Amino acid sequence: MDSLFMILHVIVTVALIIVVLLQEGKDPGLKGIAGSTPDGDSFFNRNSGRTKASMLSKMTATLAVLFLITTVVLCVLNA
Repeated sequence: MDSLFMILHVIVTVALIIVVLLQEGKDPGLKGIAGSTPDGDSFFNRNSGRTKASMLSKMTATLAVLFLITTVVLCVLNA
């Protein structure tokens, strides 16, 4: 049982690292010099739930919760 959760924990950890590295930064780059904002950074954006950034954000949150759960389970099993 302990080894099963350890393997699951390693898989979740690697997946979380990959998803975080795939995300783009919020920095506007050279567009920030002129004071403009990125085109897709609107609160009223229609496709905000279907964009790559939104999908990666949801995956990050899900993997973070799974990481927390597997960490707690491993701590309880090893106590």
